[in-house]
Amino acid sequence: MATHTSIVKAGDFILRTPILKSIFVPTAKFFINQAGYRELGLKFDDLIFDETPVTQKALSRLPSKEIYARNFRTLTAAQSAITHHLLPKDQWVKPEEDTPYLLPYLLEIEAELAEREELDNITVSK
Repeated sequence: MATHTSIVKAGDFILRTPILKSIFVPTAKFFINQAGYRELGLKFDDLIFDETPVTQKALSRLPSKEIYARNFRTLTAAQSAITHHLLPKDQWVKPEEDTPYLLPYLLEIEAELAEREELDNITVSK
């Protein structure tokens, strides 16, 4: 299973390599536009599966203002899906607004878990 940390590292590698960047960035933008989540008022981090322990812990660390905004976006998107209508264009999430708000917490928690795993399996030798 790929962790968020490994995905971020792969993304950083792609962005540092000019040939890969020229291929993957336009492709990623195309798929983001085709996904349509912004037209429902969602940010990319709203799509992260939240039933994992790491994500649950990250959600518990979010500021209350961000939790409220996430819940509002989720309910708005659910209502739009139920009624089979997209939001008006002025309510779509703009690309510059689609910033990661949950990912930093996920990376922090994965680092903590990796450190804990390392400390739990440490061996002392003479």
